Amino acid sequence: MGWTHKMLDRFSLFDLIIIAMMAALGIAIKPVVVPLAHIVSGPLFIPSGAVAGGFYMMWLVLGFGLTGKRGTATLIALVQALVVTGTGMVGSHGAMSLFTYTVPGVMADLGLLLIGHRVCCSPCAFLAGMLANMGGTIMVNLVYFRLPLIPLVLALSVAALSGGLGGILAFQIRQQLLRFQTGALPGSPES
Repeated sequence: MGWTHKMLDRFSLFDLIIIAMMAALGIAIKPVVVPLAHIVSGPLFIPSGAVAGGFYMMWLVLGFGLTGKRGTATLIALVQALVVTGTGMVGSHGAMSLFTYTVPGVMADLGLLLIGHRVCCSPCAFLAGMLANMGGTIMVNLVYFRLPLIPLVLALSVAALSGGLGGILAFQIRQQLLRFQTGALPGSPES
């Protein structure tokens, strides 16, 4: 049995459906939000993804919060990378999309692993969203923009704030979903 099979065995069918839904929502919202963010980011000469990233990195954090399982954000990001690379959708960086899309999920998972949280509170959700968006901004900068230091620092600062706010939004959505279901979600304080 390979390591991928062992890793995927940890996830139930419900978890895999959540992962697929979060990946699809993250891809679907990107073409809507990025042009709007470009209105703000264009004059500042920073990538619009740094501003809008909070809205589409939110799905990585929400997915982790709903499953409560380590590796969820990475799997969501990997599914997004494969879909965008395979279809050439908006936001594709060609084959480099495998890296630019996957690194944010890895960063969110690593951050949550290091602090021992599972999107159980606002601060850890903020951290996960912040790390995801900063990771995405760094990767897109390395692959595509190659910004000078000052605009890069500005872009990373905006990415940190946007991603963190997206993480808090994901936590709030998770809390609302907990109120609507009869049993508690895995990894929640109620379970």
